[in-house]
Amino acid sequence: MARRTKEDAVATRNSLLDAAERVFYQKGVSHASLNDIAQAAGATRGAIYWHFKDKVDLFNAMMERVTLPLECANGEYAGNDRMAPLQRLRAVIDFVLRSLEKDESMRRVFEIAMFRVEYVGELSAVRDRHVEASLEFRQQFANELSQAAREQGLTLACPPEVAAVGLQSLFDGLMQVWMLGDATFGLAETGRAAVAAYLRGLGFEVPADFDPLADGIPWQICQPRRNAVP
Repeated sequence: MARRTKEDAVATRNSLLDAAERVFYQKGVSHASLNDIAQAAGATRGAIYWHFKDKVDLFNAMMERVTLPLECANGEYAGNDRMAPLQRLRAVIDFVLRSLEKDESMRRVFEIAMFRVEYVGELSAVRDRHVEASLEFRQQFANELSQAAREQGLTLACPPEVAAVGLQSLFDGLMQVWMLGDATFGLAETGRAAVAAYLRGLGFEVPADFDPLADGIPWQICQPRRNAVP
């Protein structure tokens, strides 16, 4: 009975998160109310407050549901000493782009976070966390580029931190253009080619036969498990 109750709670929580995705996507975060989300989920405001403190908490939970698998992959690749620095870097980027291309829920949430929310007022703290995560990602890029340059005996024309800003801009730009253009090109395939071209432009030797899954992590390890019972 206890397990059934826990399963019901997980199902209700996921139903609310699914509804939040749809409503935030349709109306934008600022114009969406908790009543709108409750009605879309076939639930009550009380059910929302049972699982979430407020709209910000609900928004954060919606974001975490799709970003935790990406953080998992990032951690798995960053700790993989069998891979060369550039291979790790390219594999992380490829994992994110492939995930975004395959997962409709992730695409909706990314579109909400990029185009359908104003990070002011109660959501300003969310923006601060996004900035912090972006800086951590950029620093990881810089570390991998610096290590790769040492291993290849390469003197970069700019500091690794500057090269990392350029790479992150390429990465973010690919996702934004793909979403705004309604997926008119293959995101992962184009991303692999664009990242390789950027790295070669920095002077790196970049193999043409890059396999993002070689010595990497099984795809299933970091996929979202929306119906898991803790």
